[in-house]
Amino acid sequence: MRSSLGESSPPPSDSTPPPQGPYRRGVRFLWRRWPVVLRLALWSVLETGQTFLTGYALARALDDGFLAGHEAVGLGWLGGAALGVVVAAYGTGRVYRAVADLVEPLRDTLVRQVVGRGLRDADGAAVSRLTQQVEIARDTFAGLVLVSRSFVFTAVGALVGLFSLAPLLLLVVAPPLLAGIGIFVATLRPLARRQETFLVANEGIAGQLGAVCPGLRDIAAAGAERDVADDLDRGVATEYAAARSLARWGILRAAALTTGGQLPLVLLLATAPWLLDHGVSPGALVGAIAYVTQALLPALHNLIHGLGASGSRLAIVLRRLAWAPPETTPVPPEELSAPGPEGEPALHLASVSFAYGPRAEPVVRDLTLTVPRGGHLAVVGPSGIGKSTLAGLVSGLLEPGEGVVRVDGRSVYGQGAVARRVLIPQEAYVFSGSVRENLTYLRADAVSEAVLVEVSDEVSDAGLLSAARAVGLSEVIERLGGLDAPVDPAALSAGERQLIALTRAYVSYAPLALLDEATCHLDPVAEARAERAFAARPGGTLVVIAHRISSARRADRILVMDGPRTLCGSHEELIERSSLYRDLAGNWGPVNGTSHPALPARDPYGVDPVAGPGLAGDGGHVVAHRSVGQVQAVRDLGDRGATGGE
Repeated sequence: MRSSLGESSPPPSDSTPPPQGPYRRGVRFLWRRWPVVLRLALWSVLETGQTFLTGYALARALDDGFLAGHEAVGLGWLGGAALGVVVAAYGTGRVYRAVADLVEPLRDTLVRQVVGRGLRDADGAAVSRLTQQVEIARDTFAGLVLVSRSFVFTAVGALVGLFSLAPLLLLVVAPPLLAGIGIFVATLRPLARRQETFLVANEGIAGQLGAVCPGLRDIAAAGAERDVADDLDRGVATEYAAARSLARWGILRAAALTTGGQLPLVLLLATAPWLLDHGVSPGALVGAIAYVTQALLPALHNLIHGLGASGSRLAIVLRRLAWAPPETTPVPPEELSAPGPEGEPALHLASVSFAYGPRAEPVVRDLTLTVPRGGHLAVVGPSGIGKSTLAGLVSGLLEPGEGVVRVDGRSVYGQGAVARRVLIPQEAYVFSGSVRENLTYLRADAVSEAVLVEVSDEVSDAGLLSAARAVGLSEVIERLGGLDAPVDPAALSAGERQLIALTRAYVSYAPLALLDEATCHLDPVAEARAERAFAARPGGTLVVIAHRISSARRADRILVMDGPRTLCGSHEELIERSSLYRDLAGNWGPVNGTSHPALPARDPYGVDPVAGPGLAGDGGHVVAHRSVGQVQAVRDLGDRGATGGE
């Protein structure tokens, strides 16, 4: 599967059976947690009682108290209603605790799904899902539980109160209330689909603008203004149509609120004389109006606006979070370490071009490169020329606009390709755990436990320690306390973290190792030791993004990236053919420890050693002739000494 940076997973194809919808999954989620739902319902009964007293106590206070001349009775009923508010407030506090017990498991479930999917499928959108969409789902679900629960128990309390006051009142209020709820329920699914269509259209415009804005100069230079404008017009038209459709369905939502919340009040006022003539007391009529205005109308308003907008958003977010790509047949472990087809090179790029945008100038243009099995290639060039981009293409992190990239005869994006190449970037990743867990991380992911047992001689303690000695990690392991010692990444130096990452890659199954300035924090001696270890791996192939001339000199072949003048050859060949390589080799200086004069001023890295060992006044000083973007590594000067902080 391709693993593109920043690219979200595609929707399921037609051949993939769609997963269960969010509504059905939500019902199953609540059913599995029925004790919490029951506790939530029991505490919500107190709110039903408070709603019941809102109209019933007012009716009794008028009919049996104030209108009958018994003020004390009227005040007593009003005091009972006030006490109901206090009791309901206590129940509401308990309701929030029950909601937390219901919501947090949902968040934990979503986090596990997102993290697992991100690790399994290299999902570039996992960070957005984890930090934003999961929290949206959690907060929205909590709000929906509160709003839905409040409406149900408020409506029950109000309807029971209306029936208790006079059954005729229930006949006036219930039909329009049920009609409004029916209209609202009928619009839920269509409105959710249109909201999702609108969001997709909006995201499409944002994606178009993200590609167009950085390349406005290229668009103008190529005379492509009209084509780009037409593409954007189509995107805007799509969003406009989605917005209009969404607005039309929004009108029905307003109609549902008017029918279910405001029409009952109008009917009560219009039928008041008839109700009074048929035995409904004045207090009961006032109580019914209180039920509608103080209970039913606010509860229905919250339900429609809360469940309507937030419910649709929750359904969309859950659908995106919960969808998982179809499972693929796992690659048998023995195939991971098996060599590719006979005669195929370890790495082959055929007419590869890549640009960071459809209108941008290509960083890599029509590059054809072959590295044989067991080969050692160094990639050099000035900063920003595309060396790390080439590493991203070979490792499968970037997709070429044109051409083909193959590792060991297989597509770099094909099944099992991850196990055939390993990329060690400049910033080494070391996690909290034991030394052993850090070193065997790639092997544990690449093969099953059974295969680990089968090749236990390679991943045993002796095998790990042998690999550590080869790469140069032995002293660090001894200082930490052995393979089972805990690792605190913050307590390690940048060079020590790089050694751990290098050893992890060394013991992996990947035959192709890509070192993208992975030794920049090591001194030249340690760098040479690590590179020689990788070059000597049986069946291994090494590609190094070099930042020292000594690293390039150790390689069999050197690729000089220089735009259209890119060349590949040995050190001697490139000295003759490439002016850029001659400049780079001269600026890097000789690798031995003999005295040499100052390097030419204004080298491409911005840091110039001003003297060599043996010259008068040499203190290993450096001169920065512009802003220094990289720290000069210790023991990276000609005298093999520390920089001294200059």
